[in-house]
Amino acid sequence: MPLDFTAIDFETANGFRGSPCAVGLVKVRDGRAVEEAAWLMRPPAGHDAFDPRNVAIHGIRPEDVADRPRFGELFDEIGGFIGDDVLVAHNAAFDLGVIRSALEVSDLPAPAYDYACTVVLSRRTYDLPSHSLPFVAEAAGVPLVNHHDAIEDAAACAGILVDIAQRHAAVSVDHLYSSLHLALPRHPEFVPGRDAVSAATAVRLGSAGGPGSAGGQRTTAAPGFVGTRRWAPWPEEGVNPDANPTADPAHPLFGHRIVFTGALGMTRAEAKARAAALGAQPASSVTRATTLLVVGDGFVASDLRSGVESGRVTSKARRALKLRSDGYSVEVLSEGEFLQMLGGEWPARSA
Repeated sequence: MPLDFTAIDFETANGFRGSPCAVGLVKVRDGRAVEEAAWLMRPPAGHDAFDPRNVAIHGIRPEDVADRPRFGELFDEIGGFIGDDVLVAHNAAFDLGVIRSALEVSDLPAPAYDYACTVVLSRRTYDLPSHSLPFVAEAAGVPLVNHHDAIEDAAACAGILVDIAQRHAAVSVDHLYSSLHLALPRHPEFVPGRDAVSAATAVRLGSAGGPGSAGGQRTTAAPGFVGTRRWAPWPEEGVNPDANPTADPAHPLFGHRIVFTGALGMTRAEAKARAAALGAQPASSVTRATTLLVVGDGFVASDLRSGVESGRVTSKARRALKLRSDGYSVEVLSEGEFLQMLGGEWPARSA
């Protein structure tokens, strides 16, 4: 089988993953990009308010999509471009979740997709301090100039998958997964009226008062305003809940020993509970057993490039970098990357 797939990347208007405002897709045939497509769109009705935090990330504003079709109106074209391909994304659980949640709140069916996650594959291929898209693209020799431009991110993701397949001498996505002793994940279909909505959508509809309600939006700031973040109090470590052994093993948090540092937009207890529910084992200090460190206080992965001299690197992060220099495998995530792995939902206290 040839190395055929479609890479995808979404940008969302707010913390609900079912609020897509842009998508980029790149079709790959036999390891070569042969076609690309991109759309701006209005998110589904009732879920289309733009959060200033999201605008600060991708630069898309309400006026940029005001005359565009809604996601539900565009999905026939998007789905037609994908066809029966395996979908590939960086943190694929999020992007597949965007499709599912956006169609759920649009009362439309969602197809099932086989998919590959380049975060999961990157961790088994490259030795990096962070597996955020810019770091992985650099390791794969793939250009990425405008991170969070949907088509550029999709193209980078496609190039990363091709590089990873070549490094493992894999001739197809299926072959790549089997060579790494992994099962190719599958995102289930959704049929309105037959299937229960996903957990992220259920939470959203519960807070928003049901489809069509904007009550769940957590900001009233003007579209161009990037507000001052109200942080949680300096955190107490609290208890470390046990990892959920029945969580999805394909999730990028599953099986990791995770530590948190700095002030997050949620309580430390909530962060630990949400990570544990997805199969990660929370811990209170960075040790040789640590595999993931989540850093708050506005940290971004690029801060690692300045190492310990960076004023934004905490003592735990310095310890993680020292362990890496000693040969231990520990990865550093920003809070934003962690939130995306949780499904993209901003906690209420970080509004």
